[in-house]
Amino acid sequence: MRLLHTSDWHLGRAFHRVTMLGAQAGFIGHLVTTVRERGVDAVVVSGDVYDRAVPPLAAVELFDDALHRLADLGVPTVMISGNHDSARRLGVGAGLIGRAGIHLRTEPSAAGTPVVLRDAHGDVALYGLPYLEPALVKDEFGVDRAGHESVLAAAMDRVRADLATRPPGTRSVVLAHAFVTGGAVSDSERDITVGGVAAVPAGVFDGVDYVALGHLHGSQTITDRVRYSGSPLPYSFSEADHRKSMWLVDLGPDGSLDAERVDCPVPRALARVRGRLEDLLADPELTRHEEAWVEATLTDPVRPAEPMARLTERFPHTLSLVFDPERAPEDPDVSYARRLAGRSEQQIAEDFVTHVRGTGPDPRERAVLRDAFDAVHADEAVREVAR
Repeated sequence: MRLLHTSDWHLGRAFHRVTMLGAQAGFIGHLVTTVRERGVDAVVVSGDVYDRAVPPLAAVELFDDALHRLADLGVPTVMISGNHDSARRLGVGAGLIGRAGIHLRTEPSAAGTPVVLRDAHGDVALYGLPYLEPALVKDEFGVDRAGHESVLAAAMDRVRADLATRPPGTRSVVLAHAFVTGGAVSDSERDITVGGVAAVPAGVFDGVDYVALGHLHGSQTITDRVRYSGSPLPYSFSEADHRKSMWLVDLGPDGSLDAERVDCPVPRALARVRGRLEDLLADPELTRHEEAWVEATLTDPVRPAEPMARLTERFPHTLSLVFDPERAPEDPDVSYARRLAGRSEQQIAEDFVTHVRGTGPDPRERAVLRDAFDAVHADEAVREVAR
């Protein structure tokens, strides 16, 4: 069975205020063409269909168009909700849409209920695990402490239990939206840390033939059977070196696997340039970036006059301007934001305690801080679902 694995469409999202709807529509067209021309038997979409819980109308219309075009192909599609989606909104009408061969899996309670497809070699069971916000689903899965690993492990227990009841030789595919240990992150993914931990080990998914992951925006292989497709379009300059693609996965009669990357159309190249303004304007090596979307980091000790206007004369598609003056780390003028860069909210809070009191928090106090942050995150998740 040939599967096309994609995720993280983020319909409705802009790139530094530049609308991406045209590029997203182009990707949908590319997806449909790939399904038709490459003999795809099923499409799997591993979450973050939309960029936010209440997407703009234009994004909803594009999603509706995608559903109709996929249904017209007669190729089954399985989709799950991600942490950016409103699971309840995305799942509206799932029963009716399912009759057209588009299977929306947004309910955690259905983790152990697969979409079963058949080919000449038997059944393939596709299990959709929507994004599992630990604070919201721990009771559903009967876990004592809300954590990503515990709820995903419980969901996978249901998958394996159902799979054990199916005919011998049934092949299995799991769609999941999670941060798996070993994955490389980018700046455009929303933090899903709970209890100081966001990642889950790949071993959680043992026992199935293929795991189609969503959440991280870079296409990557965690193990041969556990892969991220990545987002089809860039959503931050940290993705400048990404090769945007989908996975074309051939699942053999015995569960053997062969995977090929299918490139996605790129609306415009990304470039990150760094240096003093005059050097950036004169460097002949940067000519290749003149038509790219550019993020420029200026290292001038003193902020130059009208830097954006001058940059856009050479790089008309400059979208982001960052100032990082050449100063020693101990310089008192180093910005607060620069001192905090790369530090978690837990680390920042612990540093504050150390600064005020002279000593850092003890293990009990660190646990109190962690629980407080988790409570805030859980409340934000509840509010997002209720919107």
